[in-house]
Amino acid sequence: MADEGKEKRCIELVEKSKKIIRETFEKFKSSDLAVTWTGGKDSTLNLWIVRQVCLEQNRDLPRVMTIDEGDAFPEITDFLIEVSKKWNIDLEWCCNFDVLKCCQSHLGNTVQVKDLNERNQAELKRIGFKDDTFKFEAESEAGNHLMKTVVFNQFVEKHNTKGMFIALRWDEQPARKNDKYFTEKEGGELMPPHTRITPILHFTGRDIWNTTKLYNIPSCSLYEVGYISLGARSTSNPTEIGVPAWEQDLEHIPERSGRRQDKEDAMERLRKLGYM
Repeated sequence: MADEGKEKRCIELVEKSKKIIRETFEKFKSSDLAVTWTGGKDSTLNLWIVRQVCLEQNRDLPRVMTIDEGDAFPEITDFLIEVSKKWNIDLEWCCNFDVLKCCQSHLGNTVQVKDLNERNQAELKRIGFKDDTFKFEAESEAGNHLMKTVVFNQFVEKHNTKGMFIALRWDEQPARKNDKYFTEKEGGELMPPHTRITPILHFTGRDIWNTTKLYNIPSCSLYEVGYISLGARSTSNPTEIGVPAWEQDLEHIPERSGRRQDKEDAMERLRKLGYM
């Protein structure tokens, strides 16, 4: 695509996202909303667009939260801190410290289910986990649920959050291809009711990078060395070592091919339990 056409597409995509965000602000107060931010390219662009609308409308930015799954890249942590300062964001760091305590914050250590607090034991029952122990891995089904979904739901409960801005794309994962911009999540067992707002659904992976470059939006340094998707540190790998993400064949490389695949295969089930 010629530069002029590429720029025009990026501008149109951003405006489409802004329309969704403006519609959200017509339904909810900023104080009733929050933005999830992982430090990845999608969530950073998502946050940037939400912030732009807030600046244009002279309104407060909703709360911004990030989830520490216990297996984070230090580069992502540094990026979150750096950009939070640059954008004047009071970032709320969320983590399931009960699980970390039971495994001494060490990947691969065994967690005794009986040592977990009541909430975490109930959450394991909710996903049908019946073993007495599990090995702490952030991307296993038990680890993923306790370290991400539970933490997300606890944040929503804590702040009585009515709507969560989440960075998902239709082309990112098969389980997300039918997502809508606004999804009502009814309350259920250990799941607080809320609305999920996904303003960048219509972006492709290539669009993300074109837009990031056009608007000079910051991105984590890991993308420069070959990663195209960032998850847990121990289960994410570069797809082409030394080649920046935006220079790779994004149209033909599965977006999450550098991620642990058993979680990807279980995505439908995880999402029904509240995963993003």
